[in-house]
Amino acid sequence: MREFKKKILAILPISIGGRLTTNSIINGFKQNNCLVTIFDELFDKNLNEIISKDYDYILGYDFSGLKIKIDNNLKMPSINYFSDDIRSRTSGEEWEKYLPFLESDDNFTFYWDKSLTSYETFKNIHYLPHFVDFEIYKDLKTNPKFDLMFAGRLDTDYRLSFFEELITKLPELKIAWYAIDRHYQDAKKRSKYPELISLCYQGFIDNEEDMAKAINNSKIVFNMNSQGISSLNYRTFQTVACKRLLISDYREELALFDGHMPFYEDFSDLIFKIEAYLEDKEAYNKVTEECYKIAKQSHNSKDCVRYILKEISR
Repeated sequence: MREFKKKILAILPISIGGRLTTNSIINGFKQNNCLVTIFDELFDKNLNEIISKDYDYILGYDFSGLKIKIDNNLKMPSINYFSDDIRSRTSGEEWEKYLPFLESDDNFTFYWDKSLTSYETFKNIHYLPHFVDFEIYKDLKTNPKFDLMFAGRLDTDYRLSFFEELITKLPELKIAWYAIDRHYQDAKKRSKYPELISLCYQGFIDNEEDMAKAINNSKIVFNMNSQGISSLNYRTFQTVACKRLLISDYREELALFDGHMPFYEDFSDLIFKIEAYLEDKEAYNKVTEECYKIAKQSHNSKDCVRYILKEISR
C-alpha cells in the first residue's frame, strides 16, 4: 500500500540560533520524504494564508510552533524541539502560558538536554541531542585562515574577560569572533582592549552555509556552553561535521563522543590544549576524524528526524 508523504508546516523562528537549528531539522524532514511548508516569522506576513491549508503536523523551535497552533486554534499535532530551558524566558517570553499545552496527547516535545529531560513528566517528551545536516556542514577542503574561532555572545563579564585574556595570552594566533552587531558594540564598549575586540570581530552569520564556511576557515573552535545542565550546544555538532577541532568546557554529554572530544577545565587548560593541538597535527586529525564518525552516525538530520517520526507515530 502506498504511503502518503507527511505534510509539515515548519515555523522558522526569529532567533538566529533557533533559525540555524531549525534549518537542520527541516532538512531532515525533507530527507525523510516529507513535504515541508515554511513560515518565516522574521520575513513572512502571510500566516493566515499558510495556516488555512491542511498539514499533518506543525513543527517549531521552542514554543514557536505550539504558540501558533494554540493562538489560531489549529487541530494538527505539534512537534516542538527545545534547545533552551522549557521553563525559562529563553524559550519564549510567554512560556508560562503555553507550558501546560505540552501535557496534551497531540503535542510532542524533543529536548536537547539529558538532565533537563529527566526532570520533566510530560507524556510525549523525548531526549534528543542536537544534530546537523551533513550535506551542508562538511569539510570544504579549504586552508583555514584563522587558528581559533568563537561564535556567540560576550554578554557577561566572565565571558568577556575570558575572551580578552585568551587574545592577550595568544598574540601570535589569528582569532575570529562572530556575533550580531549589537553584541559586538556592547563588548567593545565594555572591553579593556576594544581594539583587539575589533580585530577579532568578523561579523554576523545568520545562515547555515556561511556558518559552515566560517567553521571551515578556522582550525579550532572553542565553546562556552550557556544553556542547559548536561548538554552540548549546536556549535559542537556543526564543528565536528566540518572536521574541525572543537574544545568544549566540561559537560556530561561529552560522553556522546566516547572520550574523543577534548574539554578544558579552566583557562590555563584551554591555552595548553589549543597550543598542543595546533602543534600536533597527528593528534588533531585523530580527534577530528573520530568525532566526525560519531556525529555522522548518530547526529545527522536524516536519522534523527526519522527517530522523531517514529516517536510521533506510536
